[in-house]
Amino acid sequence: MIFAKPPFAGPEQVLDYVGRYTHRVAISNNRLVDIEDGAVRFRWKDYRHGNRQKVMTVSADEFMRRFLLHVLPDGFHRIRYYGFLGNRHRAQKLAHCRDLLGMPAPEASNSCSAKDYRDRYEDLTGHSLRQCPACHQGRMIVIETFDGVTGPPPYRDTS
Repeated sequence: MIFAKPPFAGPEQVLDYVGRYTHRVAISNNRLVDIEDGAVRFRWKDYRHGNRQKVMTVSADEFMRRFLLHVLPDGFHRIRYYGFLGNRHRAQKLAHCRDLLGMPAPEASNSCSAKDYRDRYEDLTGHSLRQCPACHQGRMIVIETFDGVTGPPPYRDTS
């Protein structure tokens, strides 16, 4: 059994609060004002005083402590979608939501989504991603795909 108190300010405020942390890091770079002499200055919104923007200064150690409180442990994943937007049966659940709200079904999308991203890029920009960027005559083809690891290959002892 789960016990949950009703939220003080209502469900909208709970969703607003939780929503700030589900898809992004705890603080974005544009909120950082200054990092100097072992102190970090950043902007924050004071909700108690009319959502006014204020600047707070904390030590670098305290800033890192607060930031790391939002880092998930190994094996945990950020919430992507939950409830009717969860991956399992999403289409059926959204269709049911539309029925309950009396909304028409969305129009079938055109074949644009079936096109390769290179074709869509060329349609939008007039430039081909398949053409050699140096000579503009040769054709680019995939020879090898890397797994994302960067840097020199590991040293292998062959002795």
